[in-house]
Amino acid sequence: MTENNKFNNHIIFWLISLITLTSLIIIVGGLTRLTDSGLSITEWDVFSGIIPPLNETKWNEYFNLYKNTSQYNLLNASMTLPEFKIIFWWEFIHRILARSLGLLFLIPLIYFYFKKVFSKKIIFNLSIIFLLIILQGTIGWYMVKSGLIDNVTVSHFRLSLHLSLAFIILSSIFWFFLNYISNTDTSIFFTKKLLILKVLFFLIFLQIALGALVSGLDAGRLYQTWPLMNGNYIPENLIVNLSEPGFVQFMHRNLAYLIFIFSLYLYFYINKFMPEKIFKFFYIYFSVILIQIALGILVLISGFNIYIASAHQISSILLVLSILKLLHSGLIYRY
Repeated sequence: MTENNKFNNHIIFWLISLITLTSLIIIVGGLTRLTDSGLSITEWDVFSGIIPPLNETKWNEYFNLYKNTSQYNLLNASMTLPEFKIIFWWEFIHRILARSLGLLFLIPLIYFYFKKVFSKKIIFNLSIIFLLIILQGTIGWYMVKSGLIDNVTVSHFRLSLHLSLAFIILSSIFWFFLNYISNTDTSIFFTKKLLILKVLFFLIFLQIALGALVSGLDAGRLYQTWPLMNGNYIPENLIVNLSEPGFVQFMHRNLAYLIFIFSLYLYFYINKFMPEKIFKFFYIYFSVILIQIALGILVLISGFNIYIASAHQISSILLVLSILKLLHSGLIYRY
């Protein structure tokens, strides 16, 4: 995929750095949501926003802006300045990391472009990913705006969109990385091969989007029992609406069961139709899915422990990376 081997190590280091930073942004973003910190910064200052408050006067300016939000007036009216600083730093770090990702992606890309390291097709594909990163920043602010006027939190639909796009960016970079280190040019979408793995990948993505709805609605604080939901498989008075916490949690649970069953079927599919060397990647994936399910159950029965909830979100990153590695390996070794 590159015409100049002397850049190989630099490119691999660059891609690993992008994958790591994108994963870190998702983790910090999850903690920002779990700590209700997302509305602590009420303005979108692309350039001046990179400088944190450096004195007490500036801190009070930010705090006074936060005091104009419904979240403060309805939920946090007794909040002190030291308490505000905690939620401010979560949101600030999240924004700084996002800006850093843009720079980490763009500057080396420009360098590689002028050095003619990549083909025009690859430059085009990488440019699309960069545009997605810019779009992600815009959607992030679009999400924050939804909670600044009449709501005490951001829109759960916008939160889900924001998280889904983050995983699309992570998946795109990781897939490019897999292609690069294997010197291949496989595609997820422009082939009918390994449909079962692609369906499973789609289900996992859908589950992540549902998980964001669960988080945005604080649905994990409802029905904190397992395997039944307060004694019933289908909770009483269930309202079929994606804005209803009970329904969203019900869907999230049952999609997890479906993914698990699909994963069991995948074992027999690989055993029958694919090379034995694929199994090591399946076992990695299946181990992660078991951890993910266990953490999801623990989130509920622990009373929504924030550390377990964060671990559940972190394992979703490993889940996506492991299913992509399995899919990529299947395309290489079978075809």
